[in-house]
Amino acid sequence: MSRLLIVSNRLPVTVKAEHGQIQVTESAGGLATALRGPHARMESLWIGWPGDTSRLTNVQESEHEKRLGELRTKAVKLSATEVAHFYDGFSNGVIWPLYHYLTDKVDRAAWMNWKSFVEVNQKFAEAVVCEYRQGDVIWVHDYQLSLVPAMIRRRLPEAVIGFFLHIPFPSSEVFRILPWRNEILEGMLGADLIGFHTYGYLHHCSRALLHLLDLEVTEGIVRLADRQVLLGVFPIGIDTALFEGLSSSAEVVAEVEIIRREAGGRKLLLGVDRLDYTKGLVRRLMAIERLLEREPSLREQIRFVQLIVPSREKVPSYARLRRELDETVGRINAIYGSVSSLPVHCLYRGVSTQKLTALYRTADVMLVTPLRDGMNLVAKEYVACRSDEDGVLVLSEFAGAASELVESLLINPYDIDRLALTIKRALDMPRGEQCSRMRRLRERVRRFDAFRWSQLFLETLESAGVLRMKQPRAAWMADDERERLIAKIQGYPSLHLILDYDGTLVPFAASPELAAPDQRLLDLLHRLALRPRTQLHIVSGRPREILEAWFAGLPIGLHAEHGGWSWLPVKQTWISVAEELPSWKSEVQKTLERITTETPGSFIEEKSLGLAWHFRQVPSEFGRAHAASLVQRLRQELKDLPIEILNGEKVVEVRARGINKGIIVQRLQEAASGAAEFVAIGDDRTDEDLFHAVAGHGVCIHVGAGPSQARYRLEAPWAVRAFLERILHDGAEK
Repeated sequence: MSRLLIVSNRLPVTVKAEHGQIQVTESAGGLATALRGPHARMESLWIGWPGDTSRLTNVQESEHEKRLGELRTKAVKLSATEVAHFYDGFSNGVIWPLYHYLTDKVDRAAWMNWKSFVEVNQKFAEAVVCEYRQGDVIWVHDYQLSLVPAMIRRRLPEAVIGFFLHIPFPSSEVFRILPWRNEILEGMLGADLIGFHTYGYLHHCSRALLHLLDLEVTEGIVRLADRQVLLGVFPIGIDTALFEGLSSSAEVVAEVEIIRREAGGRKLLLGVDRLDYTKGLVRRLMAIERLLEREPSLREQIRFVQLIVPSREKVPSYARLRRELDETVGRINAIYGSVSSLPVHCLYRGVSTQKLTALYRTADVMLVTPLRDGMNLVAKEYVACRSDEDGVLVLSEFAGAASELVESLLINPYDIDRLALTIKRALDMPRGEQCSRMRRLRERVRRFDAFRWSQLFLETLESAGVLRMKQPRAAWMADDERERLIAKIQGYPSLHLILDYDGTLVPFAASPELAAPDQRLLDLLHRLALRPRTQLHIVSGRPREILEAWFAGLPIGLHAEHGGWSWLPVKQTWISVAEELPSWKSEVQKTLERITTETPGSFIEEKSLGLAWHFRQVPSEFGRAHAASLVQRLRQELKDLPIEILNGEKVVEVRARGINKGIIVQRLQEAASGAAEFVAIGDDRTDEDLFHAVAGHGVCIHVGAGPSQARYRLEAPWAVRAFLERILHDGAEK
């Protein structure tokens, strides 16, 4: 039976030794709460770090592993050094501040911790691979394990893998600051489904994929070489029923009465946060200070309780934050406090869920004002506890929850004056308006709770896995498959080898003149041309003058402008398939010149049988948008001309109708004196015509990612050259 393998940095429980006995405590936090239901209901195994177990004796360690097994969990053991470098150094010293837009707090020594980050991610991936059974569903969680999906995919190519990011994904302009940005994206793309809390995070990731990996997200789908990855929005919820039940319990009701008596008729403002510089705590206190300064009458009428759960206090930036908070609270109370009242009460401690629920029930105004937050479940917990349907939620527009909790009072936490005014508005809000807003908030929080979140993600992941299994695909060739294909090609009695140039034999260059062949490539082509019973042809969209300048000294066939011109060694002259040069070029040129003026970095390449508009040096999103506009304009304005418009790899080409790379195969077949087999290798849409013409007469190999009708696939030009070298090497041995 298939299982759910949950993979997270921390296990949902901590097992430790106290007074010689093994004690098990449940972990707090949104992730543990949200996944507790699926873990309990399904056959599942939770894989993660159990905490520091270095002080356990051998007997305690054995008991520890036994207890974890009973809880259907599996420990990934990390040394103190690994935790320091992987978790504190890179995860929370680099990714955390960067993803929250606090770039000034990114650890300057990040490069020292990257290696540990990779190694620990590999440990988690190995733990999953060891536990995996055929048919299991794997769900990897959060930024600390961003590399794990791809690491698992390499070992388990058919596994169904999901990844969920629980913090914001930043703007692509911020994300690109990260030196290891491509590795992070490629790691996440190992999943079949990548989940985010909001559409904004999904959008930022989509732009990063486009700008950095040149992968376009269309309708939430990224198409890779051999599969596709879905991107989806799944806002995490809370255990709503738990908080609703607690808020109505006799114990909480009694606690509420105690808090209200202690408040002495003052209105209660509440903040509940972990100690973190992303929570906007100092600015929140400054807004309270501004409010008390402007509204003297409120100084004896309100009490602001800020509950701060200690976190990472040994980290210098967090220790500095606590000192700043203490100083700010002291200043406010010194200025606006009295003998009978202090306006701000700041508590550094964790509290029980019962106590927290009582605070939620009592608070007239809840302040959730982070500078940036992936979701922030405190806002949802407050709403769930307001069974009396009153109270006001003041919520930062930069919290993920803001996209759902639209009936709250949304604010910009950087605007201290506006925040102070909004707090005053919340205090003065009529009960009828409070109830109307809170009723709608409660309906939304109840409808999309933690259990619905996990259910929807897993249903979508299952659908993504099923869809992938059904899709025919050309995968990267494994070593054994590559060797079998080489042996097959070696057995051809007569071989026609047809090679595209740009993107196949050489990487794409910024401009055409920078893509000249290197000497090693020329030597390789010369040896291939001399191979017995072999004809070598290079087919390209480039003009014939360039191909002749580069390759005329080789005994090979050259085919320029996608087969419009051909040079064969036996004829030593260029032959055109067109009866006359096209008369429509000047009209097309005018349209291309207009788009070139509108698109800095683009340029026009003129050919005898057509024109090409290149935008490789243009920012991806900008260039693609203008290319789509150009194609539409050409089809509308020039629909009566005998032309074909091809939107290729960073180029839009206009060529005479009926001229494509497939006609080269037809010519060679007609000229062949006997049976001939073809091997065609290419990388873009123009090569699909070539593959179609080869059909059952040989082998078609696509280079790189993207859809193709070719059966086989090689990674990049370096892999093509290695493949051709292997053909020559085997040939020399025979």
